[in-house]
Amino acid sequence: MWILFAFGSAFFAGVTSILAKCGIQKTDSTVATAIRTIVVLIFSWLMVFVTGSQEHLRVIGGKTLLFLLLSGLATGASWLCYFRALQLGDINKVVPIDKSSTVLSILLAFLLLQEPISWQMGIGVVLIAAGTYLMIEKKENIGRKAKGQSWLFYAFGSAIFASLTSILGKAGISGVESNLGTAIRTGVVLLMAWAMVFVTQKRQMLRFIPKKEFGFICLSGLATGASWLCYYRALQDGPASIVIPIDKLSILVTVAFSYIVFREKLTKKASLGLAATVAGTLVMLIP
Repeated sequence: MWILFAFGSAFFAGVTSILAKCGIQKTDSTVATAIRTIVVLIFSWLMVFVTGSQEHLRVIGGKTLLFLLLSGLATGASWLCYFRALQLGDINKVVPIDKSSTVLSILLAFLLLQEPISWQMGIGVVLIAAGTYLMIEKKENIGRKAKGQSWLFYAFGSAIFASLTSILGKAGISGVESNLGTAIRTGVVLLMAWAMVFVTQKRQMLRFIPKKEFGFICLSGLATGASWLCYYRALQDGPASIVIPIDKLSILVTVAFSYIVFREKLTKKASLGLAATVAGTLVMLIP
């Protein structure tokens, strides 16, 4: 049964990007992020109470709480950059860069935390980096040059902040149950997202969100929550060495739906890049 939850996690994670893209055609990405985070927060706290993790609130230390807050800020920055990149660029280009945060996390852990890199990780890093380059490398015409540079900036920002979230977790978050930690981080993301809405004076845009796009934004939040529920249920019953790589293969779901919904096609070079990215993910998990 756990393997069904693992594939469910990958499915919903892959669908999240598609639903989010549908919800930010006319809606500002920062406003959309703030709205969807409400839905994700509800799901994250639902997970806390379903698993009984609220009992651990009393024993969270000051250092752990600080790193939870910092990782929440990094997560918020990553989400804001990610959905802005989705709004400006093609899904098939943005998602591979976002997934490259795995590579950045390994490199930062090596540089900052002195964690060793095994030969499997080394090969995986090379394959994922090469695959990401192949999937995003495309000649832009002059009219789209500025737009192309813009989405690329936000996409890499998303990957960098996502990797920082992992490093902050490795460096200082200990003694806190994972579901509870996720819920607290999501609360920080919510505050950050809405602060960005008010600071950038975009709150008036809330009145002009098309109903259809509002629905897609909420659905993307539900998809994220469903992915988390499936992921942690799969980890509870199944081996992490199998659950994690299945979840990472959500990029395949995203690519498939981006073709169905947006008619975004992969070139031969991009297809080779996708194969390299998938192979790199699997190689890194060889025991």
